[in-house]
Amino acid sequence: MKEKLISLVVPMYCENEVAKECYKRLKEVMKKHEIPYEMVFINDGSTDETLSILEVIAAQDKKVKVISFARNFGHQIAVTAGIKRAQGDAVIVIDADLQDPPELIPEMIKLWEEGYHVVYGKRKKRQGETWFKLTTAKYFYRFLNSITEVDIPLDTGDFRLMDRKVVDIFNNMPEKNRFIRGMVSWIGFKQTAIEYERQERFAGETKYPLKQMLKLAADGILSFSFKPVKWIEGTGIVIFLLGMLLLFFSGIYGLLVVIGGIQLFAIGIIGEYVVRIYDEARARPIYTVEKEINFK
Repeated sequence: MKEKLISLVVPMYCENEVAKECYKRLKEVMKKHEIPYEMVFINDGSTDETLSILEVIAAQDKKVKVISFARNFGHQIAVTAGIKRAQGDAVIVIDADLQDPPELIPEMIKLWEEGYHVVYGKRKKRQGETWFKLTTAKYFYRFLNSITEVDIPLDTGDFRLMDRKVVDIFNNMPEKNRFIRGMVSWIGFKQTAIEYERQERFAGETKYPLKQMLKLAADGILSFSFKPVKWIEGTGIVIFLLGMLLLFFSGIYGLLVVIGGIQLFAIGIIGEYVVRIYDEARARPIYTVEKEINFK
C-alpha cells in the first residue's frame, strides 16, 4: 500500500529571520516520525531576503517547493495558492513564525488517520500578544458565530490539517475575498480540535497589523452573513415609526440628522456587498506567480 503523503503549506512575507528555522523545525518533525512529506512555501511578494533563502533551501532539498508571487497578495491568498498546488493526501497549513508548534503535526495526523477530515488547532493561551489583539480576537469570533449560520470554531486560526477530500472541494470554491477558516467550516465533514498554547514569534514582527485584521474581519462577516442587511432593514422600520411619533415635536430636526447618519452607514454596508460582487464579476485571477521551484 502506498504511503500517504503529507503536504505542509507555509505562507511567508518578509520572514528572512525565521525562514531557515521554520524549515529546520518542520523537517526535524517529519523525519523523526518518518512521515512522507513535501513542503510548499509561498513567498508573498517579500521585499527582504526570504525568496533567496527559500531558493537555497529548495536547491538542497527537492521535497521543498516554492511559489513566489509577482507582488504581495495577502496571507489568505498565499495559503490558497499553496493548498492549490499541494499534492498530499492531507494538507497542513502552518505559519512560518513558529507560533503554532510543528511538534503537533504527528498528533494531527493521528486524528486524521482515525477518521477526521479536518483537525484544527485551538489556542488555549496566546503568548506574546497584546491585550488589544487578544480581546478583539476573542469577541470578534464570538460575534461572528452569533450572526452566521456556519459554526466557525472559536479561538482558531488557519493552523489545521485537511483531508484531500476537503482540499478538492476548497480548491473549487472561487470566491476572491477569502476567509479560509470560515470556508473550511462551511465545507463540513468530520472536524475536531487539538488544543495548544500559542507561543511568541520566533523572531521578527507580526505581519497582521490592525489594517489587515480589520480586512480579515470584514471578509469573515460579509462572506458568511447577510444579517447586516437585515439589521439595516429593521433599523429603517424603527426609525420610521419613531419619526411618525416625533413628527409634531421640535426635535424633528435632530431626528433628521440621526436618520441621515444611519442612511450613510446603511449605504456603506450595502456598498461593501456591492464591491465584493463587482470584484467577483471581474473574474481576475486572485494572484500572479513570478517563479516556481521544484514543481514538475
